This record gives sequence, structure tokens and C-alpha cells, in this order.
Amino acid sequence: MNQLEQLKQYTTVVADTGDFQSIKAYAPQDATTNPSLILKAVQKPEYRPLLEKTIADFPKASTGEIIDRLLIAFGTEILKYVPGRVSTEIDAALSFDTEATVAKGRELIALYEEAGIDRKRVLIKIASTWEGIRAAEILEREGIRCNLTLLFSLCQAIACAQANVQLISPFVGRIYDWYKKSTGIDYQGADDPGVQSVKRIYQYYRKFGYKTEVMGASFRNTSQILELAGCDLLTISPDLLQKLADASGAVERKLSPDAGAAIEKIAMDEKTFRFMLNEDAMATEKLAEGIRAFCADSGKLKQMIESMR
Repeated sequence: MNQLEQLKQYTTVVADTGDFQSIKAYAPQDATTNPSLILKAVQKPEYRPLLEKTIADFPKASTGEIIDRLLIAFGTEILKYVPGRVSTEIDAALSFDTEATVAKGRELIALYEEAGIDRKRVLIKIASTWEGIRAAEILEREGIRCNLTLLFSLCQAIACAQANVQLISPFVGRIYDWYKKSTGIDYQGADDPGVQSVKRIYQYYRKFGYKTEVMGASFRNTSQILELAGCDLLTISPDLLQKLADASGAVERKLSPDAGAAIEKIAMDEKTFRFMLNEDAMATEKLAEGIRAFCADSGKLKQMIESMR
């Protein structure tokens, strides 16, 4: 078996792309999208008609409504190629507004259900701010499953677990980027700070019996992926999926549910969350940077839509 096939023995493989044509070749269980991936997709000739059709079908809709409809159009198409779930992201501009995030989550699920998609096949992606986690807690109680993204620290992961969210997406590559820039060290294998962060979160969840799924995300190379073999899920870009499919080396399980760890339980309230996040310069900077980047790409998508109307 190639490395992708071996990895699937230990971990649920997820495609991290808005390019649903590329998904077929790798047979992932789920797929994830974000504003940057959707913007990238609609700039390709093969996806331009999807954007054009969405604009034409809703001539009186606001630009924001068109974007929501476009997200659902992509998600609906992606679900034709994956047997599991698709993650659809809420506008990052709402990252510090609990009520608006809850309202938007409800709207997106209603649009999916209007399109004939069962809400169990959709994960609403929300930034792992304190406000975003509180919104996810409310949505989860209503049967709207959530994927908490832009997650860089244990305090974010603990708060998500306590809120009973369905899934978290701890970012590996962006943590690696920060430490590489900060120290000048090109971390490899198990020494990678991004890999270590996901392992710590996974071990914490397993030790204390949390049901929240851990989905490693934002990879820079296949080494990071293979070091997390055994994680609940891993969401991987098409180029790295191809590299795994082309490689034949042995894949060893690195994470296991029964692996004990010397970790103390932390009671997470808002004050503790904000202090721990503040003490983590990498997580603070990367969370803010990620929200800004997603907002910027959403802005570009809005401009593209407005220029076509």
C-alpha cells in the first residue's frame, strides 16, 4: 500500500480544498473549506460557472447572501464526492460576536437543509475565540455540529471540549511557521512544535474522556502528517494527498487512544482562557493573523461578486 492507503488504516483522511474535482482521486471521508480556499477555487475557469450561476439565481440578494449561497453551492457539490461531512466557515468578521455567529450558523444550516442536505453532514466552522466557542456551545445544543478552527493552543482546545463541540482543527503548519521564523530552526519529525501541540491536545482529550474529535490541519509537509498517524482525523491539501499517494514507505501509528500521559486537568473559564492565550505569544499572534487573513479573502470575494453584478 502507498502511504495514503496506510494512513487511512489509522486516521480518517479529510480533503482540505474547495476544488471538489480534485477530491475524487483521493477518496477522503470528509472535506473542509475556508474563505481562502473558496476564493482560490472560484478563480479557476472550471468553477467560475458556479459563481456566475449563484449570482444569476439570486439577483436581488445582497453580496453577503450571495456568499452564503455560494458556500452552500460548493458544500453541496463536495458532498457528492465524499460520504461524510463538509465543513463550511462562518465569516471571520463575526469572530468576536457570539450572537451573530449563532445566527449565521442557523442560517447556513437552514440553507443546507433547503438544498436537501441533512445537517449531520455539515460542520459549521468557527474561529476558536472565546466568543466563537460560546456560539458553538449554543449551536451544538441545537443539533448544529461545529468545527472550531484557527486553534493554536491547549487552552482553546480545553474550552472547546468543555463546550462539547463536535470537532476541533488544531493548526500544525502555522505553528511550525511561527517557531521556524522565531528560532531559525527547521523542525523535523517529532520535534516539530505544531506536531507536539496536536499530540498534547489529543492526549489531554483521551486522558479525560472528551468526545470532541481532533482533526490536525494546516500541514506544510508529509512528515508532519505521518507524525500524527492515529489522530482522529487529518485534513490534507490535494498536493500533499498526492505526495502520500506517490510514496511507498511504511506508516507507523504515532497516536493511540490508550496512551497515557502525565497531564493535569485544567478548569477553563473565561479569565483562565484569556490569560493562557495571552501568555502564548504564538497562539495570540496566529489567531489574530488568521482572522485577518480570512477577512481579507472574504473581502476579495465580495469585490469579485460586486464586479460581476
